[in-house]
Amino acid sequence: MSPSSKKSGRGSASNPKNRFDALEYIAEPEDGAEEAPHPRTQFIRDDSQSLITYNKSPDVGFDASFNVYRGCEHGCAYCFARPSHEYLGMSAGLDFETRILVKERAPELLRQELSKKSWKPQVLAMSGVTDCYQPVERIRQLTRRCLAVLAEFRNPVVIITKNHLVTRDIDLLAELARFNAVSVTLSVTTLDGELAKKLEPRASSPTRRLAAIRELSAAGIPVRVLMAPVIPGLTDHEMPALLQACAKAGAQDAGCVPLRLPWAVAPLFEDWLQRHAPGAKEKVLGRIREMRGGKLYDSRWGVRMTGEGFYAEQIQALFKVAHLRAGFPGKGPPLSTASFRRSSDQLELFT
Repeated sequence: MSPSSKKSGRGSASNPKNRFDALEYIAEPEDGAEEAPHPRTQFIRDDSQSLITYNKSPDVGFDASFNVYRGCEHGCAYCFARPSHEYLGMSAGLDFETRILVKERAPELLRQELSKKSWKPQVLAMSGVTDCYQPVERIRQLTRRCLAVLAEFRNPVVIITKNHLVTRDIDLLAELARFNAVSVTLSVTTLDGELAKKLEPRASSPTRRLAAIRELSAAGIPVRVLMAPVIPGLTDHEMPALLQACAKAGAQDAGCVPLRLPWAVAPLFEDWLQRHAPGAKEKVLGRIREMRGGKLYDSRWGVRMTGEGFYAEQIQALFKVAHLRAGFPGKGPPLSTASFRRSSDQLELFT
């Protein structure tokens, strides 16, 4: 596939060495240039033969998920999924946001897996790793086509995104909502538009995300909000106002997850702080270490999503009070598989 046209804004400024590789390629600036040219986004065909994956982590709120894209052009500086690109022989830095793998057969693979008699109807999560509504979705429409399959089978799905583009699919989401088979979570990290441009350069602005909450809620689609990550010393103070704004927009409930910086994400985020918030760098990193046992990351189950110590407890206490004051109505009943149907089940009605 050919590269896309160049767009401004990247979360990473470099391609750090893949931790699995012995050699490292470092691009040299062209003659007369002060730095290497910024790469354009490339879309690479992903010929995966299956789609749905399963996890056993007690920290994750779903057992089964699928991603139609690997890598994410949103380019969020803090993205915990960046190291997943290292398993593909690429870098967690610029490669992650400029070399996007596209599962063109995702709708067909999803149909095949849901059609199997062995498929046990259950909630599926979209964007468990990378955002299913990142910019390329406007053209490829793989997420929309997968939603059409899910609506046909009435299989419940949870969507996590930070892009207003989700509102394009209100028709399919509303159809799933008729059977209590969908929930959309909007990730809202900050209300500061200027900070968002630097932190999440190609995601929708905070204003657009609030608009998405309003539009989805007005269409009868259950919406919740996730303030993730909460960056101590940078965005944590926004929590009361952010939750208030999201509740006012129509979100039913909210959650929060403190920043986590696995593997290559830690040095990438340190570099981002140095470039965009140097005055807050030591404060932010110091508080992260306070929450992570003196390190920038603690991978232990039961701890990695919450942290420990004074600042972790402070974030949870702030969230509890802010959540209560925001007046969220509550997340409602759990999603249901009661209306699930296969194509063969529908054909049997006519025999």
